[in-house]
Amino acid sequence: MNKLGVHALVWVGGWSRDECERAIAQTAELGFDLIEIPALDPATIDAAYTRKVLDRYRLGATLSLGLDAACDISSEDRDAQARGQARLMRVLDIARDIGATHVCGILYSAFQKYFVPPTEAGIAASVDVLRRVGEAAARDGITIGLEVVNRYESNVLNTAAQAVAFAQRIGLPNVKVHLDTYHMNIEESDLESALIDTGAMLGYFHIGESGRGYLGAGNIDFDRVFRGLAKAGYDGPITFESFSSAVVNPQLSGILAIWRNLWDDGADLARHAKGYIEHGLKAAREAQARG
Repeated sequence: MNKLGVHALVWVGGWSRDECERAIAQTAELGFDLIEIPALDPATIDAAYTRKVLDRYRLGATLSLGLDAACDISSEDRDAQARGQARLMRVLDIARDIGATHVCGILYSAFQKYFVPPTEAGIAASVDVLRRVGEAAARDGITIGLEVVNRYESNVLNTAAQAVAFAQRIGLPNVKVHLDTYHMNIEESDLESALIDTGAMLGYFHIGESGRGYLGAGNIDFDRVFRGLAKAGYDGPITFESFSSAVVNPQLSGILAIWRNLWDDGADLARHAKGYIEHGLKAAREAQARG
């Protein structure tokens, strides 16, 4: 059975103690199983306090991030590769300390628009770093999720097929593909087929609408998405992700290109998303059972 989660940026823009308490409490109140905590700046996360609040509300957690240009492990700059590996290892330490099950996101390159294709040497470096990171994660039972994003956020993994091949090069059972409907809607020709073809390599899943607003209010065919998940036999986490500058800080709003807001009430948005996901999964499973 899939555990359902919500991204912390639906609730808060940072991770101070107050924001940690508020985001976890609101997530638990709506009946989600987990919260995805952004770890773009690991120094802002008080792991001991976060673990204490998670335990109080009996809520699970995952972590996500994208590397910055100075930590780009897909570059041919060995210093950047070393900084990127150190950043990822630090996030693994936090994940271990808070009891998180997954570390996901743009872990293989910088989270930015590139103006040239990746080089084979850069790809090989990224694979090598992530193999070391994956081995460290395995010691604490943590799954690594390589998030496939659109061409404006990375030049390395833009399709599910690319991510499967990349994860296979790493060759570790705890390094999986992380798909996201927002990005898939831009890059995949058939979302259902991409999910089916990814199959057992799928380890984490983001669900979000084409415009980052309410599920069902955009142009993504979620019936086919849920059918694809059912046919792939996916039973891992499904986390709702949406952003609004009403919550997200200006710097991250700029990176994510949030130029117009489609919501300002995170509680109503998340409540709607949970019901929408539950209904979609139920319908897809029933259809699968009927054959």
